[in-house]
Parts: sequence; C-alpha cells; structure tokens
Amino acid sequence: MAFKTVFTTGEAAKICKVSQQTIIRCFDNGALKGFLVPGSRFRRIPRECLLTFMKENNIPTDALESGKRKILVVDDNQEMVELLVKVLESDGRFETRTANNGFLAGMLVREYRPDLIILDVMLPDINGRDVCVFVRSDKTLESVKIVCVSGEVEKDKIDELLKAGADEFIPKPFNMDNLIEHICRLLDVESLYSR
Repeated sequence: MAFKTVFTTGEAAKICKVSQQTIIRCFDNGALKGFLVPGSRFRRIPRECLLTFMKENNIPTDALESGKRKILVVDDNQEMVELLVKVLESDGRFETRTANNGFLAGMLVREYRPDLIILDVMLPDINGRDVCVFVRSDKTLESVKIVCVSGEVEKDKIDELLKAGADEFIPKPFNMDNLIEHICRLLDVESLYSR
C-alpha cells in the first residue's frame, strides 16, 4: 500500500483526531511545519512534519504509520465479533480491537482511540445508549463515529440512540458489504465499489 507523502489540513486533522481549525492554528503559529501551495492560501503538510508534530504532542502515530483506520467492535456475541473482525481485517483498510461489554468498551475507547465503534446495543452490563453518552461526554473523542447494531428495531429506541450520539443505526442481521459501505462513508474512506 502506497503511503501518502503530503497531507491537506483536513487530512492531518482526521489523522490527529483534532479539528481542522486546530491544525491551521498550529501551522500558522509554526508548531506544525509545512508549506503553502504557490499562488494560493492552501496549506500542505509533508508526512515527516506531521509525524514530528504528532510525537511532540503525544498524539498516537499508529494511524499515520499503518495508514489503517481503527475500529472498535463491541458485542457480547463471540461469533459476531469473530465474523466482523475477519471481514474488517481482510479488507486491508482497517485494524480492529474488540470488547464484549460496555465497561471494557469504555476503557478501550480512551486507550485505543478508534476512528469508529461498531456497537451492539444489547450488552450484558450497560446498554449501548449509555456507551454513546459516555463517548460523547468526552471532548477528546468527538471525532469518533458510532454505528449501533441491534436486532431490536423499535423506532423510539433507535431515536434514543441517535439522540445519545450514535451516527447510524443498522438492524441485525445485516449484510457485511452494506456495513463496510456505511463505515467507508462515515470515515471518508473511498468505497471499494466506487473504484
């Protein structure tokens, strides 16, 4: 897989999991090195400058180094977890971690800092809505996307999840290709089907 060598401020913001305004501010005050595109106001950040900036600011560099997007799979159904991990990892664009309950999910979200969480709503300890509320209450996790999945599809329950901070709801059973399409759209990853 070819690595990108130069990033836009928007791409750098996604990699660092900060706002584009933060990247522009750091660029403009000299904390983040880069260059302006001649004849424009567009800022560009070379890979090695972004890497240096991330290390200086204790931002995990694994997303930049692997080029893969990080997904946390939260489900207490082991077969479902294994299937999701197999499909996502074999895709080649994603790396995964898993949790089988809400408590572990909460700890892993802070440590792993995923780009996206696939969250089963019916967990053995706390429900998916509470996990959404927990993630959304932490400002450092505001860029994390949450896709809730459940066999229970009552409209008021789905509305509750979306109000609590879920980005999408997908009813179980679902088609894996369909799930990957949703993930690609939420993470701004080019869909395999649009190539």
